[in-house]
Amino acid sequence: MKHTLSVLVEDEAGVLTRIAGLFARRGFNIESLAVGPAETTGISRITMVVPGDDNTIEQLTKQLYKLVNVLKVNDITQTPSVERELMLIKVNASAANRAEVIELVQVFRAKIVDMSEETVTVEVVGDPGKIVAIIQMLNKFGVKEVARTGKISLIRESRVNTEYLKSLEAKL
Repeated sequence: MKHTLSVLVEDEAGVLTRIAGLFARRGFNIESLAVGPAETTGISRITMVVPGDDNTIEQLTKQLYKLVNVLKVNDITQTPSVERELMLIKVNASAANRAEVIELVQVFRAKIVDMSEETVTVEVVGDPGKIVAIIQMLNKFGVKEVARTGKISLIRESRVNTEYLKSLEAKL
């Protein structure tokens, strides 16, 4: 299972290296990583997606807390949260299929940020499922390049699980 960890750290040189080293020494891959300033000056938030079972993640969390600059670690995998990714994707778009590509981009509420005679570059912001879905749809045109950020996530203060609500609506 993939777990999403939200880690607050002191904003100092070498913190990310120490965290990555901890994962590397234990043979764990970090599938997604995003780092940026948090709400407090001098504090950064690291959001990472890592594979592992609950026991493994619990052990990794304990190891993270042993690092000097780590302030707080939350496994927010099962917590209702808002998740987003950013992706730039360059797709083949000749005169013959350009209208279809543009229509698809509009359906996903994405933006065209660059266009040439043979390609269209699209910016997509959304939850990880939206990112995967648009890639699958654009593959038929020929994807030339993809650049994705790591997932970022914040806990929903309302504690409302929108995925659960979507599943209830689907049953109705």
